[in-house]
Amino acid sequence: MTSSELWNRATADRYDAEETEMSSAAVLGPTLDFLAELAGDGRALEFAIGTGRVGVPLRERGVPVVGVELSEHMAAVLRRKVGEDVLPVVIGDMAKTVVPGEFSLVYLVYNTISNLLTQDEQVECFRNAARHLAPGGRFVIELGVPPLRFLPPGQVAVPFDVSERHLGFDTFDLVEQILVSHHFTRDGDDGRYRRDASRHRYAWPAELDLMARIAGLEPERRVADWDGAPFTQDSVKHISVWRKPA
Repeated sequence: MTSSELWNRATADRYDAEETEMSSAAVLGPTLDFLAELAGDGRALEFAIGTGRVGVPLRERGVPVVGVELSEHMAAVLRRKVGEDVLPVVIGDMAKTVVPGEFSLVYLVYNTISNLLTQDEQVECFRNAARHLAPGGRFVIELGVPPLRFLPPGQVAVPFDVSERHLGFDTFDLVEQILVSHHFTRDGDDGRYRRDASRHRYAWPAELDLMARIAGLEPERRVADWDGAPFTQDSVKHISVWRKPA
């Protein structure tokens, strides 16, 4: 077991309903184009596949996908969508779990490497990706850039969503590189809000490059989004690609 917090049944059951925007064609289309091109004619392995938001439609595009998922409850939601014979899922943590065979692509999307709360575990995740890649294969991570530029002296919280049915903000431990993502979600029309919180370890792009080097991977590409926009100092996230030498 890694330090990742384990998602329970209630969270898994409402996950898709709360992530409708991230499951939209506008978001998924460029994501799937990007990943399918890198997978080519090979197989893809998704670390932390969750409910299959990306893995299921990528499989529908003809890319053989295998998933690793820590939460049995999240995997159970995925299993309602597609059978094990079509998209196998191994229950385990992404830093250690080994899946048989080689892959042309290993990917980890939507900030999920931050679920690993120590630098050592994040390094092991890179090593595990390299372990599964065929020579010339790629490892892809989607991760937000830590919004520390928004923190004036003495402030430890940054809002990221203020909308009618949801309030979200992150609080930061700048020494341990830990952020806690706080969510206040209005479930009904009675004015009540549900509170949830999750911990994450944030990492800078340069730190990930060093992790990749430790794992024997070489940097190939870094862009600001799945459409391939240039990555700049103002980018709020990045899509990074590392390659296993042939």
